[in-house]
Amino acid sequence: MKYPHKLCIIYILICFGCSNTSEEDLIDATPIPTTVTYIDNVKSIIDNNCISCHSDPPINGAPISLVTFDNVKNAVENNGLIDRISSNDQGFLMPFGGPRLPQNLIDLVVQWEADGLLEE
Repeated sequence: MKYPHKLCIIYILICFGCSNTSEEDLIDATPIPTTVTYIDNVKSIIDNNCISCHSDPPINGAPISLVTFDNVKNAVENNGLIDRISSNDQGFLMPFGGPRLPQNLIDLVVQWEADGLLEE
């Protein structure tokens, strides 16, 4: 064989170039903390995914601000925030026009509500 090193490279690419990653491998399985609080867990979710529209004042047609603890607590209690972030309906889902939040982040917000919407 004139080019054995090229065959070796092709063999390596074939064997190791493919991945056997499943969707389950991509899900963050980090356990939810014992008690979820706004400051420790929820604020970063809101800041990273919602503030671009739900600022003070809200922009891009957002009806409410989510800048403060009280804003977010009110949105969970009175404005269906959990239903919006949990939805699979692209016309209802928040963040609007973006992909659905990862389930582990949704679970944190749900647990925050179950834990009593604690600030700290």
